Amino acid sequence: MWFAILSSKEVRKDRPVGVVRFGRNIVLWRDENGKVNAIEDSCVHRRARLSAGKVINGRLQCPFHGFEYDGDGRVKLIPALGRSYRVPERFSVKAYNVAEKAGMIWMWFGEGEPGGEPRFFEDIDKKFACAEIQETWNVPFPRAVENQLDVMHLPFVHRTTIGRGNRTLVNGPVVKWIDGDSFVFYVFNEVDRGQIAKKPGELEGLESRVYLEFIFPNVWQNHISEKVRVVAFFVPVTKEKTMIYLRFYIKATGIRPLDRLIAKLGMRFNKVVLHQDRRVVETQEWDIRKDSLVQGDLPIMEFRKRLYREKKLVEFLFG
Repeated sequence: MWFAILSSKEVRKDRPVGVVRFGRNIVLWRDENGKVNAIEDSCVHRRARLSAGKVINGRLQCPFHGFEYDGDGRVKLIPALGRSYRVPERFSVKAYNVAEKAGMIWMWFGEGEPGGEPRFFEDIDKKFACAEIQETWNVPFPRAVENQLDVMHLPFVHRTTIGRGNRTLVNGPVVKWIDGDSFVFYVFNEVDRGQIAKKPGELEGLESRVYLEFIFPNVWQNHISEKVRVVAFFVPVTKEKTMIYLRFYIKATGIRPLDRLIAKLGMRFNKVVLHQDRRVVETQEWDIRKDSLVQGDLPIMEFRKRLYREKKLVEFLFG
């Protein structure tokens, strides 16, 4: 699995950055060509944090004794032993496969070597301008993701914003898998006048104007219109914490500086909505396996089916 783990702008060419992802201390930096590298944030010598060091000619230099690391986690220079000294292979730390796409840095997490490249929404092109915010929630990864797959909470959590209208009855929802890793889902909420919510099969062939899309494992999109999107990346920090990168994409005028300003102003509203979610989601018990789901939770059910197929991810979350 390719997990989006960090915004590209957070890894500059002149200095390393240390992060915690999947409960691991990881350091990232760019080499002289701008390529991102990621290795364990602990020097093999005396276990100092490499993220406190420097980038020297594309290598990462430990701040303690100057050991220099390449992108494969190998020590290439031990200054005290001289530049001609051939460093034994055992002087190395774990390296992580990373890639860069859509202004995000992605890390491979799972069994085997990376397959293909990270996936993003193909209909979000360079014509869009966007604004971005990030924050860390005290919830495990599945809780953060499933909040954005939840179509029943809108009139209760967001009754003063996007949930206005008292549309508490949830028809369906309809979930359509695009392929083995992505699906769209359509929402048909309405006011309860005594009718029974329709089953997904009764809505076959119907599509809502506004719909949502999810790419497993951690990228979500609210397709508001052809010119307006909200995108979220859910990044596992530890078993108990998840970082959320939220982006607001706009191509309203076709003038990027102006659209970027509109996106920035619009993000204020999106942040209000996000914090309405956070207030409730952080009260949930962490273990999703205790939940009793209902028909309206169908997108969550589909996410869990896919989640439980990933043994390494399940082990991280519940092991």
